[in-house]
Amino acid sequence: MATSTGSESITLSTLVQRLIQFWQQGVRPALTLSVFGITIITLVLRVPVVGILAAAASILLGVQLLWQPVNEFVQELAPRQWPVVLGTLTFLAGGFSLLLWSLQGRTQTINWEVVSALGESIGALGQILVAVLAAFIAWRQYVNTRELTQQQNRITQQQTIDAYFQGIADLALDDQGFLEDWPQERMFAEGRTAAILSSIDAEGKGKVIRFLSTSRLLTPLKRDQRLGRPILDGTGLYEEDRVHGERVIDLDAMLAGADLAGIDLRLVDFSNANLTQTNFSRCNLMGANFTGAILDRAQFVGGDLRGTRFFYGRPDQASPRQPPDWGQPANFQTGAGTGAIIEGCNFTGVRHLDEEQRYYCCAWGGSKTRSTIPGGCEGIPNKLGR
Repeated sequence: MATSTGSESITLSTLVQRLIQFWQQGVRPALTLSVFGITIITLVLRVPVVGILAAAASILLGVQLLWQPVNEFVQELAPRQWPVVLGTLTFLAGGFSLLLWSLQGRTQTINWEVVSALGESIGALGQILVAVLAAFIAWRQYVNTRELTQQQNRITQQQTIDAYFQGIADLALDDQGFLEDWPQERMFAEGRTAAILSSIDAEGKGKVIRFLSTSRLLTPLKRDQRLGRPILDGTGLYEEDRVHGERVIDLDAMLAGADLAGIDLRLVDFSNANLTQTNFSRCNLMGANFTGAILDRAQFVGGDLRGTRFFYGRPDQASPRQPPDWGQPANFQTGAGTGAIIEGCNFTGVRHLDEEQRYYCCAWGGSKTRSTIPGGCEGIPNKLGR
């Protein structure tokens, strides 16, 4: 019995599918053509009852046939295409309305002049629809071409970045995987980095910077005084030395004026980099290190500054970095000379700025920076004096 029931259900579903297929491929097109012909004949022979029924059937069948393509067309329309469609529909509605009102009262029956006017109106409508369709096709071709171009550019950029990663690894590591960066190799590494950062977009810059920072190539490392090779700290990592250490790659001014808005830059070491007028708006800067960096007129609007470091030591004793020729080394115990230069920075709408970092930004940011810090700077002296 179970087998019989299963075969009956399979037969019934197959029959329903075949009926639907037969309706879509055979009956519906024939019925549509028949109704269209009856509608035209009733207009010519002036048969009101049959004409009204045929017109209603024509509308229903037309809606059924047009529903799916119109729905797909509407979903694919860009916002800037809607004014064209709405303007066309409004123009056609107004034109037909004027035509009907002008004919009302002049004649109570359909004559050939009315049919001729209606035919001309339909012809004009067809021309307009053809123009709209041509514009839509051209727009779709443009969108598809643009998407393909963008996709190809992304693929090419990613291949370039991957080649850069491999090149830096080959340049800085020896055969055993230990860091081995002689001065000439560091120069080549910095040259490659400067070249790639100037040729990729913001997202690509973020990938490169995170790679360099996570690999500790941007961190000043303690080195052997004789050979200049990095020293391991006993835990499998290279020992950091903020006072006398040397970086494998020094960013210097590679990112000055760069637009990094909205990029994930968590835990990146920007210490001592020249970031003048760099845009960090809406960036995730959680745990980023800006100590000693030049952040003159940098933008942090809406950024996440949770755990971001602008100085070492105590906030009331910390001060911005000093030029090397002043002969005053940074004191990482008190914080004197370890802080970032933040004059003119915009901190409007930043999130998770802790009290110590807020104190430093208020004290050394100047009047323009102080006016943008959330929570204000009341009670915090302006040590910059301007």
